[in-house]
Amino acid sequence: MTARAMAETAPDQPRPVEPKARIAALDVVRGLAILGILAVNAPTFALPFTAMMNPVASPQPFDAASQQAWWIGETFFRFKFISLFSMLFGVSIFLVGGDKTDEARNGVLQRRLLWLGVFGLLHATLFWFGDILLTYAIAGFLVMWARTWRPLPLIAAGLALYLVFFVLPMLATLALGLMPPEALAQIKSQMGWTVDPAATSATVDAYRTLEGSFFGNLRVLAMYWGSAWVMVPALGGLMMVGLGLFKTGFLAGRSHPIVYLLVIALAGVGLWLTAGESTRALEGGISFAEASGRPISAAFAPLIGLGYASVLFLLLKMGVGALLKPLSAAGRMAFTNYLTQTVIMTTLFYGGRGLGWFGSMSLAELWVVIGAVWLVQLVWSPLWLSRFYMGPLEWVWRRLSYKGPVPLLR
Repeated sequence: MTARAMAETAPDQPRPVEPKARIAALDVVRGLAILGILAVNAPTFALPFTAMMNPVASPQPFDAASQQAWWIGETFFRFKFISLFSMLFGVSIFLVGGDKTDEARNGVLQRRLLWLGVFGLLHATLFWFGDILLTYAIAGFLVMWARTWRPLPLIAAGLALYLVFFVLPMLATLALGLMPPEALAQIKSQMGWTVDPAATSATVDAYRTLEGSFFGNLRVLAMYWGSAWVMVPALGGLMMVGLGLFKTGFLAGRSHPIVYLLVIALAGVGLWLTAGESTRALEGGISFAEASGRPISAAFAPLIGLGYASVLFLLLKMGVGALLKPLSAAGRMAFTNYLTQTVIMTTLFYGGRGLGWFGSMSLAELWVVIGAVWLVQLVWSPLWLSRFYMGPLEWVWRRLSYKGPVPLLR
């Protein structure tokens, strides 16, 4: 069924926005965010979970190259892209659901979030413990009731939630350094911080074999999906901030260039402060308190993410949108690309159903894989969209959400 036929047969029913009516600025920024998220998630695919917090616990040497790779990831990527993507998700809640009085669109939004939660449960249980889709679905059901608020209350309430439930807890972790050594050692052990070569080797062996089957990691991964609730308030707050900024025109790319230049300048200050925090942590030997609590990085992450977005908005205003088409295509297929990243990474690093490279790469070497996946997704996304209206998983998701025909083939 073509888009025109669909519109003629069901003129009063909600339907997905047609490609020509999409907000190009949102797609470009979403593409950047989904690629940046891979850089943050990659170590959790390739290395034991403890190495994500404590790189010294990696099975590979934490040499000079890996230290530089860690510094880059912590400074430019960690927290920034999940913050940006969460703000964009808040925008989508409004664009799909519209006004709360629109019962038809409200139903589409609720089904959209419900099915996102189902996808998240399957993703977390069968593939990878680091799933974020379930968290987004839960937060979305809460944020949807605030989607008709004015911009200022949305931004203020969202920032308050982010501060209280994410930044302040990280600030509190710095006090761990003041604890008695015995108590601190116990906490380190409970959180898996203490470097234990035997435990690391056992973890590596488990992920390389996965009991020889696709479902060999089911028992391990199923333990983690409950953590989806932990980040709901903070990510929900960022969704509210994003929606508020969209209503002001900022996240729609409609603000004055001076506004975007100002945000870029402020984000530069945030990056400078974050870089100093990363440097101090590295020079201090990645202490428990400094690595597990990064309050400066957490506090400035949304602003830095908006700074990245502002650069893209200015490029679009300068008329170089054609150069950003691969990024826009990746953003239009963000759902497919996010789950495809999981398939690629688990195929490379997990055993049983993959190559079993787990634990065999340093943080520096891992950037080669990240860059290769970026290239693949920037190439395949525009190629796919040259023949289809949307990504394959976007089509499935919208088909379930709208409960009716959704055009796919151009």
